[in-house]
Amino acid sequence: MSRTQGKVYLIGAGPGDPGLLTVRGARLLHKADAVVYDGLVNPLLLENLHAEKWNVSKSFASGSRRHGTDQGKINRLLVRLARQGKTVARLKGGDPFIFGRGGEEASCLKKYGISFEVVPGVSAAASVPAYAGIPVTDRRFASSVTLVTCHEDPAKGKSEINWRALAELGGTLVFFMGLKNIESVIGRLILEGRRSTTPCCVIEWGTLPKQRVIEGTLKTIAGRVARAGLRSPALTVVGETAALRGELGWFEQKSLFAKKIIVTRPESQNAELSCLLRERGAEVIECPAIQILPPKNILALDRALRDLAPFDWILFTSVNSAGFFFKRLKALKKDARALRGVKIGAVGETTARFLAGHGLCADLIPGEFHTRALVAALLKKKWVRGKHFLLPRTDIAPPFLKQALEKAGGRVTAVAAYRTVRDVRKIARLREAIQAGAPDFVLLTSASTARHFFTALPGTLRAKIRRQLVSIGPATTEALRLLGLRPLLEAREHTAEGLVRALEDWNVSKKHSPSFILPRRRGRRE
Repeated sequence: MSRTQGKVYLIGAGPGDPGLLTVRGARLLHKADAVVYDGLVNPLLLENLHAEKWNVSKSFASGSRRHGTDQGKINRLLVRLARQGKTVARLKGGDPFIFGRGGEEASCLKKYGISFEVVPGVSAAASVPAYAGIPVTDRRFASSVTLVTCHEDPAKGKSEINWRALAELGGTLVFFMGLKNIESVIGRLILEGRRSTTPCCVIEWGTLPKQRVIEGTLKTIAGRVARAGLRSPALTVVGETAALRGELGWFEQKSLFAKKIIVTRPESQNAELSCLLRERGAEVIECPAIQILPPKNILALDRALRDLAPFDWILFTSVNSAGFFFKRLKALKKDARALRGVKIGAVGETTARFLAGHGLCADLIPGEFHTRALVAALLKKKWVRGKHFLLPRTDIAPPFLKQALEKAGGRVTAVAAYRTVRDVRKIARLREAIQAGAPDFVLLTSASTARHFFTALPGTLRAKIRRQLVSIGPATTEALRLLGLRPLLEAREHTAEGLVRALEDWNVSKKHSPSFILPRRRGRRE
């Protein structure tokens, strides 16, 4: 046991959307030694944490699947972890003190002399209706809002809900955890005098891409919810402001709302793409197909880096090649000054931006972001014949670039700057994601990603997704063709932004768009 006692932070995780975690909550979460979290906490909030993780969802108590977790066990766990000297993040859905049992946990910590702080969270009470386009107050229709839980402490013996007062109060009513007994809840309100024509909405999985909203009145809502098959977690909103949803609904209008998209980019590079997709309402499942690692043999790369004077050009075909190039340059105690007098070519704006971060401006960026366009641009400017090119690239790079430059009279030194291997750690996640339901899109962002992705899947799973493949560019499309596959579409701009734009336009027009190409079955080679 540690000489010093730890501390517990009761942190509100927000309603589901990971972007609604507060800044303070995120900072404390990443400095915690242990995270104790509920079942409704978004798993994305738990990624990249170095803390030990304790799941206290409904399966916590003796492995059961009952609806209530043994609160006593959670309390004792918090005390035990703190007494071990650990900084504990108790991550709770919504806000800890709004139907979150945060008060009970704080009382227990106080009883045992454990230091704690409360970090308020974004409550589902206002945020979930907001994502459904429903303001819980609006001076035109409702000047008050009442929050009600339909899951009271059974130890009280009888309900403390004053149904007559709720019915007569007016304003907006927000019911938590009332889906299972929605008929009785609605029935009591009508019985006690609330008009049966009062607008009403039930919101399932609010703030997440799988959000569903059922609209109606007190008279019709229970039947509509049953027919739609809504399940918990769900929130029920009763009141005149619920009728504003038709005018103010915004979340479902996002360009990729509810689309299930598998991102296969390496773990170190998927943040930008995943963020762009989530901002547009997509459900993103990160299943990296490959890992980017240093080459097994760095002698050739180091030999070139020790003396760059003989080279006229260095051509970077990806951020990966540039990244490993500069890592080795630094390891050899050199910097950008070693490239004095050498011209730089970059395939794409993303690679060019990376180079700019190292103080280098690319001398050549082709109009289209692939190697064939790079060769064409060099030939057009007559910058090949008699020039010596250094190509830092992957160990399995196709031979086209080297052969094309040599054929045009250039001299080429190609060295392995990195290698790609299958990310075996994520194969199980990939298979589970596909088995759980066919995705709308599978994004493939390189030829090596495409090859490793499909060799990792059994035939039955390949068949499930073969019509949902989206290629970032010609090299990836060609790799798919060699596997006997044809992508649904190919992005014209071979960047994360271009890929997302292609998906957006595909949803609008599945035939023609300047942002994507519809690959033909045979013939065309980029």
